[in-house]
Amino acid sequence: MNRHRTALSVLLSAGALVAGVLTAATPSTAADTPTSFRPQQTQGFWTAERMRAATPLDVTAVPGAARTAVAASAAPTAIAPTAASSAVSPTAFPQAGGAWTGGGAVVKTSGRVFFTMGGRTASCSGNSITSANGSTVMTAGHCVKYQGAWHTNWVFVPAYDNGSAPYGQWPATKTFATDQWAASEDMNMDVGLAVVAPLNGQTLSQAVGAQGVLFNGGYNKKMYSFGFPAAAPYDGTKLVYCSGNSGKDFLLTKDHSLGCNMTGGSSGGPWFQDFNEATGLGTQVSVNSFGYTFLPNRMYGPYFGNEAKAAYDKAQAS
Repeated sequence: MNRHRTALSVLLSAGALVAGVLTAATPSTAADTPTSFRPQQTQGFWTAERMRAATPLDVTAVPGAARTAVAASAAPTAIAPTAASSAVSPTAFPQAGGAWTGGGAVVKTSGRVFFTMGGRTASCSGNSITSANGSTVMTAGHCVKYQGAWHTNWVFVPAYDNGSAPYGQWPATKTFATDQWAASEDMNMDVGLAVVAPLNGQTLSQAVGAQGVLFNGGYNKKMYSFGFPAAAPYDGTKLVYCSGNSGKDFLLTKDHSLGCNMTGGSSGGPWFQDFNEATGLGTQVSVNSFGYTFLPNRMYGPYFGNEAKAAYDKAQAS
């Protein structure tokens, strides 16, 4: 989870740091914009040991940060999921945080995100979403760019399993963020995306499926949140979920709010409304973004409005 504080300082778990092989960023090309980046990739970089040891990215929020106006909502825009999956048994609702044992499509579309940041390895979460290119991952903005720098060695590992990658490692060819996150790391707009290269002749959605997306869908919905928290008491080995009736942040942002105890590393994991426990399919409307230090066991996720839709359109057309 991304926990934001005024100075946006990263909290690093003790003993979790691994020195990364820091290499120069790939120069921008004419096709790049200030809101996108072509991350450098080092072949074979993400070993099982390095993935297990990657620092879970976590940022916290305290009072006093400036509010930023959010554009007025527009008509809802929905993108349907790519495929269904086999039926499973339902799980508990509401849920403040527990291992997802239901199976279904979400097990394959959700995964861990790994990258190099400031000379260290770090982790977040992400989700395969339906897109024109069939190769788009949705995550948090701080999981692609943080403290003014774009991350390198960025890979998505769907269905991550304690160091193994059952569906492979999918390196990003380009990462994106909302204009507002790229420019000033505005917490209202903490939305990032990555376009990943085909693997073994398949696009990401062909290999693992993809969830639907909804923009301008409104507030106060029945929500399910997923991620791979890696900071204590979690260890990054399991897909964890929270569920409940969501609200709206009344403090620093216009984000969704959900009772959830997920920790660092869950940042970028998907929030679904209309989630079907039997199929593991839902409509993604947010990502795990941050929490307040003085409000434990509460997660916040950005509202997918026109700004997130614009970033999504750039990514799916890439």
